[in-house]
Amino acid sequence: MSDGVRTVKDGAILEITIDRPKANAIDLAASRRLNQIVTSFRDDPELRIAIVTGAGDRFFSPGWDLKAAAGGEESDSDWGVGGFAGFNYPRHLNKPIIAAVNGIACGGGFEIVLGTDIIVMEEHAKFALPEINVGVLADAGTVKLRRRIPYHVAVEFLLTGRWMDAVEAKHWGLANHVVPKGEGLAKAREIARQLVAGPPLLFPAIKQLLRHTEMVPEHEAFELHDALDAVQRVIRSDDLKEGTRAFTEKRAPRWTGR
Repeated sequence: MSDGVRTVKDGAILEITIDRPKANAIDLAASRRLNQIVTSFRDDPELRIAIVTGAGDRFFSPGWDLKAAAGGEESDSDWGVGGFAGFNYPRHLNKPIIAAVNGIACGGGFEIVLGTDIIVMEEHAKFALPEINVGVLADAGTVKLRRRIPYHVAVEFLLTGRWMDAVEAKHWGLANHVVPKGEGLAKAREIARQLVAGPPLLFPAIKQLLRHTEMVPEHEAFELHDALDAVQRVIRSDDLKEGTRAFTEKRAPRWTGR
């Protein structure tokens, strides 16, 4: 463990645990450490999937450590190359990240969740962007939340700082799965193992195409599709040929990532 963050590698899966008692709040050092971890995950060819969770059964993370803020940390500090905690502005990150939300995720902790690709919530999880109450702009939350849920719901959530439980989050499409207390990490691991068995070249192509076409009209998106390097690697790959052969031969494909 370094700066309140633990990592464990399980084959091609990286597990990241925020472990800063009592609530897993993130100070400047922890944010920089998380940025280093996300960058290393991005650049490690042996790692394909990441899971992020919090230690214990009450808090995923409340975000910025306000005790550190009161002690002199500034909101415009250098939090790392990917911004606060590293999950919302990572450069060229084409690998899936799963959030296993094991309790309260508010402020920057909720923004971490918004920065992932697949979200597993335990039934007691709760969410808020309470920055409005302390005069701080929830920048990643403001940018991302309206792209995840209906505009009017997102605006009310941002302006009031109110709480949202796991049931409501699932209703608005913020959660892929809601599971019993204590089972979030197990479900995230199950999904990660399923993904690891998939074709290695497809996930980067999917994430790159999603990122580059998020706010692009449909016709232009198809034109961009042809220009993306990850997409072209899939089109020219041995794996594409192997997938079609395996289908016709009624067997499981043997992916090589080439």
